[in-house]
Amino acid sequence: MRRTGVLLANLGTPDAPTQAAVRRYLRQFLSDRRVVDLPPAVWWPILYGIVLPLRPRRSAANYQRIWTPEGSPLLAISRRQTEALRARLAERDMPVALGMRYGEPSIVSAIDELCREGVDRILVLPLYPQYSSATTASTFDAVAASLRRAPYVPEFCLLGDYHDQPWYIEALASSVREAWGERSPAERLIMSFHGMPEKTRDAGDPYFDRCQTTSRLLAEALSLSEDRWIMTFQSRFGAAKWLEPCTDQTLKDLAQQGVTSVDLICPGFAADCLETLEEIAIANRELFLEAGGKEYHYIPALNEREDHIAGLVGMVGEWA
Repeated sequence: MRRTGVLLANLGTPDAPTQAAVRRYLRQFLSDRRVVDLPPAVWWPILYGIVLPLRPRRSAANYQRIWTPEGSPLLAISRRQTEALRARLAERDMPVALGMRYGEPSIVSAIDELCREGVDRILVLPLYPQYSSATTASTFDAVAASLRRAPYVPEFCLLGDYHDQPWYIEALASSVREAWGERSPAERLIMSFHGMPEKTRDAGDPYFDRCQTTSRLLAEALSLSEDRWIMTFQSRFGAAKWLEPCTDQTLKDLAQQGVTSVDLICPGFAADCLETLEEIAIANRELFLEAGGKEYHYIPALNEREDHIAGLVGMVGEWA
C-alpha cells in the first residue's frame, strides 16, 4: 500500500519585519524568472542596483504595521491551516507538511519531512485558488528542483487551482454573508486580486479569466446585480502595464463619484498577509476615506475557517 503525504504550499514571508530579512526575502522572490521574466542582464542591475537597496526599508515598515506576537500573519495562519489539515487527515494516515515557495519553512524542508514520514506519494496543494504561472507553476518548479538530485523520487501530483469549485465559492459567500449579518452591506463589493503584468495574459496565462470566473460566481451566490460589485487588481510593481482595473484607482474613482461605502474581499488569498492586512485593510482604507468615502470594511481571507479546511480536505480526498 502506498502512503500519501500532503505538501501545503504558499508564497512565503520574511523571517522578521526588518530591512535585512525583507531584503533576503525579496532577493529570492524577485530572482524567480516566473515572477520577473526579464533577461538577467537587464533585470539584475535593476534588482541589485535599485530594488534591493531601496524597497526593503518601505516593505519592512509595512510588515511592522501587521506583525504579531506569533510573527508573520501569513506564517502563523499557514501553520494553523496545516494543523487543521493534519487533524482531519490523520484518520487516513496522511501526513501534512508546510512549505513556502520563498523563505522558511521551505519546500525542500517540507518534502524532506514527508519523506521521513515514509511517504512514497506526495500531493502538492498550492494555496492559490486561481492558477498563475508566477504562483502555481513556480511551485511546480520548486518541487521539481528539490528532487533533481534525490536518489529516490516519490510519485507526486500537483493539485491545480480551485477557482470555480462550489465549496470554495460558498465559503467566500458565507464569509461575506457573515460580515453583512453584523452590519448593512456596503454600496459596492470590491473583489480584489493580486495583480499580474498584462503581458502574462497575452502569453496565455489563464489567471485573469479565472479571477473573472471566481468573481462572477461569487456575485451570483450573493445575488448581486452587476452594478453592485467590481473585480480589481492590486499590488502593482514596476513600470509595465498591469491587469486592470486597479484597486487603488477604483477606490478613488468610486469616492469621487459619490459612493460612500465599500466592502473589500480578496478571493485570491487563502491566508491573510501583507497584501491584505496592510495594503488593503490599512493603506487602501486610508486612500478611500481621504478621497471622500465614509465607510470601508475589509472581509478577511478564508484562513482556517472550517468550511475552508473542509473544502481542502475534500480536494485531497478526490486525488488521494
